[in-house]
Amino acid sequence: MSLLPVTFASANYDRFHALQDGRVSPEGIDLNFLSLPVEETFYRQLKFEEFDVSEMSLSSYVLTLNQPDPTFTAIPVFPSRYFRHQTMFVNTNSGIESPSDLVGKRVGLPEYQITAGVWQRGMLQDQYGIALQDMSFFTGGVETTGRSEKLSFNLPDGVSLHPINEDQTLSQMLSAGELDAVFSASVPPCFYTDAHVQRLFPQYKAVEKEYFQQTGIFPIMHVVVIKRDLLERNPWVAKSLMKAFNQSLQYAKEDLLYRSSLKVMLPWLADHVEETQAALGQDYWTYGIEANRTVLETFLRYSHEQGLANKRWAPEDIFHRSISSSYVI
Repeated sequence: MSLLPVTFASANYDRFHALQDGRVSPEGIDLNFLSLPVEETFYRQLKFEEFDVSEMSLSSYVLTLNQPDPTFTAIPVFPSRYFRHQTMFVNTNSGIESPSDLVGKRVGLPEYQITAGVWQRGMLQDQYGIALQDMSFFTGGVETTGRSEKLSFNLPDGVSLHPINEDQTLSQMLSAGELDAVFSASVPPCFYTDAHVQRLFPQYKAVEKEYFQQTGIFPIMHVVVIKRDLLERNPWVAKSLMKAFNQSLQYAKEDLLYRSSLKVMLPWLADHVEETQAALGQDYWTYGIEANRTVLETFLRYSHEQGLANKRWAPEDIFHRSISSSYVI
């Protein structure tokens, strides 16, 4: 039996290592794994549709569903999850000491549509009562010039959004006081060089644990997408990949729990794993729809409320039809 050649582009995550080194082989598939930085993968896939399967920003993927004939569909495999309180930065000269002080302030974003920003704005609204219209947003590169939105969308009424100049970066503007805050997925370089640039939530771990206790949400950042034309010809590919990704995830979990030696260069890895499980539960990183329903429903609500998704999607709507909510490997 000949195998179907499939190219998969993603970052080099521990949860995918078993797919890279051959411990897991998707049934019927000859997988060509390309390890690329996430920004490169997203750009090449959204701009040129280069890969059969790829990691993709959850927000960008949901935006592609606005198209009459979307190029991609997804399976509920989540390469990246991240609490985003820790990547909200402020200039203390702006008088921001708590989320309520963001009202009337200038906030920099790499792009309005990035997943981190959707979660950050939604969390501020739900947890602290800060509406989109309470801030003015400015978009551009965090540390490099020339970044612009990858996809189009329709802003809600009253939302102020402006691109920064071609020669400016968000980090420089935050340090100079030309922005009051930056919400990003990365740490702006000025955080390490300017004492006036601080996190909005300095004790972010405690805040993020409390957020999880209140909401049950460990935010999903990225999803795995497959070209629809590939699935139209080979609909079995979705379940084959879903099964393989789950198997690879189990290997990564076993590695974290291995105690005879350190597979990761962290001397207190065991303590960190125990702390994480105490805060988030034993099985805190899972794939599938039902186990992640609250997270997905919340994100899809935010996407619609923030003027990104044209409709309020249900989780079942955004994944391949063969992966139902009750699907279990």
